[in-house]
Amino acid sequence: MALRSYADGDLFAEVLGDEPPRVLALHGWGRRGRDFAPALEGIPAIAPDLPGFGASPAPDEVIGAEEYAEVVAGLLGEFDRPPLLLGHSFGGRVAVCLAASKPDQVGPLVLTGVPLLRIAPARPAPIAYRVVRALNRIGVVSDERLETEKKSRGSADYRAASGVMRDILVKVVNEEYPDQLAALRSPVLLLWGEDDTEVPVSVARAAHEIIIGSGGSSRLETVPGVGHHLPLAAPLRLRQAIESVMS
Repeated sequence: MALRSYADGDLFAEVLGDEPPRVLALHGWGRRGRDFAPALEGIPAIAPDLPGFGASPAPDEVIGAEEYAEVVAGLLGEFDRPPLLLGHSFGGRVAVCLAASKPDQVGPLVLTGVPLLRIAPARPAPIAYRVVRALNRIGVVSDERLETEKKSRGSADYRAASGVMRDILVKVVNEEYPDQLAALRSPVLLLWGEDDTEVPVSVARAAHEIIIGSGGSSRLETVPGVGHHLPLAAPLRLRQAIESVMS
């Protein structure tokens, strides 16, 4: 693997293999392109560190998955044919937006653990937090106290993020992509860990139904005993999925 710079240093990516790349692999939130190294061994690929992660600098402003897709689209010129898009978790959000916006420039998709849809309605914030937030707005509670309250109730990803990346996280976790799924015309393989509690298989089933119902091609496969981080927990199974789609 070799780390290379693209887009005048705004994007860094791991390059696997010496032949023209065939796979564009997009990692999950808080991860790096190198997560895919075990699954892609021997397969020519580009696996960028998405903006704000690894070696790639953070965006200057708050953007969502569609804007991330616009950044990643700059890598498509490195391929001599439409690449297979591989996306895990947050990277899968970006992959779906990229495939929907540039259907003639991408090949099949392999998606795993991607929060594409919200199956259950969002739960309202606890009343104690809402009280603190309201008091902060009128100047009774300090920004520091509000920040402490946010961190105590936020996810691990939220607690680890800061600055613009925290605001981006808040934006993307509230996104869903039914229109993009309906627009997909490349074949899609949804490869899910049966024990994924972060993005349960029910999300993949709902996405599968949207793709099929819109005239697209979708296949759903589950992997027993595997949770959310399938690229690291089951790289051989992911590799088999990639090879089945590429053949």
